[in-house]
Amino acid sequence: QVQLVESGGGLVQAGGSLSLSCAASGRTFRGYAMGWFRQVPGKEREFVATITWGGGYTRYGDSVKDRCTISRDNAKNMVYLRIDSLKPEDTAVYYCAAKSGDYGSIWSEYRYWGQGTQVTVSS
Repeated sequence: QVQLVESGGGLVQAGGSLSLSCAASGRTFRGYAMGWFRQVPGKEREFVATITWGGGYTRYGDSVKDRCTISRDNAKNMVYLRIDSLKPEDTAVYYCAAKSGDYGSIWSEYRYWGQGTQVTVSS
């Protein structure tokens, strides 16, 4: 079992930046690819970013590409997400998730999820 806890959400003005953190605990973090997803009530969960266990490969969703950076510190069991040039449409609950095997953008492939952190971008 891997427990994930997100932090760093809040209210941000459009054009600003936001950094989210995800702390992993419990079963060894080793070998897990990590992802960030977001969801707005009534809409599908949307892929934001993913990173391999070693951190050498990353992938981003089309809506955040060029504005987003995912990173991880395995020594600290932490995963980070930074989004620049925030837009009101970035408003959502952001979730951190872990999966065994390769990284990926399909949310159903992720086994462990955090409780989410709300990000609200004001115009």
